[in-house]
Amino acid sequence: MSRADRLERLDNRRAELEVEYEAALIAALETAAAGSWGLFDHNQNRAMRAKWEPVVTDLCDRGAEIVEMREDLGLEPFALHQQFEAARGPVPSNAPGEPKQAQAWLDRLSKNA
Repeated sequence: MSRADRLERLDNRRAELEVEYEAALIAALETAAAGSWGLFDHNQNRAMRAKWEPVVTDLCDRGAEIVEMREDLGLEPFALHQQFEAARGPVPSNAPGEPKQAQAWLDRLSKNA
């Protein structure tokens, strides 16, 4: 198998994973927008963190795999995952709540679709 074939297969798999990542993120955002706190880990609450841990771990694992593939292909970093990671963690007390933040993400993603 030639290098070009391997790169094409890798790029096709990367594209598939990015679609899967976005679908998983949208599902998580919909749950958060419906009033479930913890996806963005703003409150650092252990119970909320534990509830969302499998979802966040899955997103981070998928994101890391995509980042690695993009590096191998010489592509720019995976912006959607970078934005998600940047949005997580403590925020000022006057920041919008997680459900509002999740809805804003959903609105933005639907405009980009």
